[in-house]
Amino acid sequence: MNIAIVGTGYVGLVSGTCFAEMGIDVTCVDIDRNKIEKLQKGEVTIYEPGLDEMVLRNVAAGRLHFTTDLRMCLDNVEVVFSAVGTPPDEDGSADLKYVLAVARTFGQNIKKYTILVTKSTVPVGTAQKIKTAIQEELDRRGVNIDFDVASNPEFLKEGAAIKDFMGPDRVVVGTDSGRAQKLMARLYKPFMLNSERMIFTDIPSAEMIKYAANSMLATRISFMNDIANLCELVGADVNMVRKGIGSDTRIGRKFLYPGCGYGGSCFPKDVKALIKTAEQNGYSMRVLKAVEEVNEAQKSVLFDKLYRKFEGNLKNKKIALWGLAFKPETDDMREAPALVLIDKLIEAGCDVKVFDPVAMNECRRRVGDKVKYAKDMYDATVDADALMLVTEWKTFRLPSWEMLARSMRNKLVIDGRNIYDRSELAELGFDYCKIG
Repeated sequence: MNIAIVGTGYVGLVSGTCFAEMGIDVTCVDIDRNKIEKLQKGEVTIYEPGLDEMVLRNVAAGRLHFTTDLRMCLDNVEVVFSAVGTPPDEDGSADLKYVLAVARTFGQNIKKYTILVTKSTVPVGTAQKIKTAIQEELDRRGVNIDFDVASNPEFLKEGAAIKDFMGPDRVVVGTDSGRAQKLMARLYKPFMLNSERMIFTDIPSAEMIKYAANSMLATRISFMNDIANLCELVGADVNMVRKGIGSDTRIGRKFLYPGCGYGGSCFPKDVKALIKTAEQNGYSMRVLKAVEEVNEAQKSVLFDKLYRKFEGNLKNKKIALWGLAFKPETDDMREAPALVLIDKLIEAGCDVKVFDPVAMNECRRRVGDKVKYAKDMYDATVDADALMLVTEWKTFRLPSWEMLARSMRNKLVIDGRNIYDRSELAELGFDYCKIG
C-alpha cells in the first residue's frame, strides 16, 4: 500500500515513519527544501525519542521517501494525509491556508480515486471547505474523478509519540464514504491486531473529537491549578487532595497534577480555536474561557512566589532555571511556562542561568543572550539565590542536594512540578516552595 503525507512537522514525520515501520510505502512531502534535504540524509529535524533510528531504518529499507513535490507521487498513492500546520490567527481561529493549499494541489493533479485525509487539527466544517476546493480544481480541469475526504485526528503525546502511534488507544476516522472507510480500515489493520480500536464517525464529529479531547485535558489541568492555589490559602495540601479525588473511578488520576501551567503546540491553540468556533456559531464556551484565563495566570505563579520570598527585591539576584521545554522528552517551547518566567525575571533585573537536557538550542533561538546557558544542571546553580524547577525531566528528579547546598548562595528551591520532598530538603537547610 502506498500513501503520501504532506507536512514533515511533528505529526507528519512521526506518522509517516510509523506507517513505514508497518511495511507501508510512505512518501513524506514538505515545501521546505532544506528540511527535505536533511531528512534525505537521515538528519531528523525534530526531537522525539527513538525517531532518528526509525527514520534511518525505514529509509534504508526503501519504505520511507522524502520530496518537495506532491504532484510527483500522486499517481502512485491511494491515500494522502494532510498534516500541515494550522497556526492560530490573531483572533484565535485556526489558519487554514496551508490545509486548503494542499487540497487545491490535490484537486489539480489527481488522476484516479484517492482519499485526502486531514490529520491536522482543524475546526468543525473544514472538511467541507476541502471538498469544495478540490471540486473547484477538478471542474477547472474539466474532469470527473472520484475522490473522498476524511478526518483522522492525531492523539500523539510529544515524548511518547511513537508508542502512541504504534499502540493507539483509539483511531478516530470521520468519513461519509463506505469506500473510504474500507480503505482506512485496511491501512490501520496492522495496528489493530491485538484488539479493534477504530472508531468511525461522521466527519464533523471526528473534527470535534480532537478539540474536545484536548480541551477536556486542559480543563483538568487548570482545575487542579485553581484547587492548588486555594489549598495554599486555606492550609490544605494539594497532593493529598489530588490522591483523594483521583481514587474516585469516575474522576481518575490522570491530568490531576498541579503545576506552573500547560503549554505546547496543542492545548493552548486548540482551546483558543474551540472558543472561536463557538463564537462564530453564536455560543460562548464559558468553561474554556476560564480554563484559558487560569492557565495564563498560572504561568506567573513561580515568579510570584520568588517575588514574595525576596519581598520584591529581585534586582541582581542570580536565579537558576531547570527545564525550558513545556514538558519532558521534547525540545518544544511553544507557549512554554519557562518563556513567561524568563521574561518576568529579566524585567525584574535578575541574572538568569538556564539548563534543559534538549531545549537549549531552542531557547537560544527564542530568547537569545537575555539569559546565560549552563553546561549542566549543577553549573546553573553556582552562586544562585534560588533554584526554580519548571520542567520535570527525569535527570532533575533526584539531584545531589549536598552538592547544591555547597554551590548555591541561598538555599531556596521553588518547585513548579511538586516532585521534591519538603522534609528531605528541610533537613539540609533548604527553604522549599511548591504548588499548593
